[in-house]
Amino acid sequence: MKLLFDLFPLLLFFAAYKFADIYVATGVAMAASVLQIVWLLARRRKIEPMHWINLTIIVVFGGATLFLHDETFIKWKPTVLYWLFAAVLAGGQWLFRRNFLRSMLGAQIQLADTVWNRLNMAWVTFFAAVGALNLYVAYRWPTEIWVNFKVFGIFGLLLVFIVLQSIYLGRHIKQPGEGKVEEIAKRETDAGAERS
Repeated sequence: MKLLFDLFPLLLFFAAYKFADIYVATGVAMAASVLQIVWLLARRRKIEPMHWINLTIIVVFGGATLFLHDETFIKWKPTVLYWLFAAVLAGGQWLFRRNFLRSMLGAQIQLADTVWNRLNMAWVTFFAAVGALNLYVAYRWPTEIWVNFKVFGIFGLLLVFIVLQSIYLGRHIKQPGEGKVEEIAKRETDAGAERS
């Protein structure tokens, strides 16, 4: 249900584009993003930073698209969003020595520091690459193909990336108490060596 709620503006954008044009679709996506925030506020639900970031970017780039009647701005929106995510994740790890993925997911899964760092860099690479791919499609192909890529292509790439990442993580996730068993065995071995 949450996934459908998060995809709400994107799905309306796609439907509006199919029935009208890119400018109507942009206005619909902007309105849907505002309605998302209003609905969350009315329900007194937590508004995630992702919602605020997406709202800000769609209002700025969508507004520029409508005001200047230039679809280039809305085509840049996914790239700006993904490159911003890549910059935040990379900056957190390199500049602040803080892994934001670990901060968000560390309570759910336990991983070694090196695995968290690899995971973080995999997301940085993914976001940077998808942002660049979005621009390639936007400038190389007609708007209709770009809209299909934005809705289905990017979502498909995300699903494939998550599946591959899950396979990788399956080998590295620590089970609860896994480290404790080895620690107890090591202590008993050390105590036995001291006694002899």
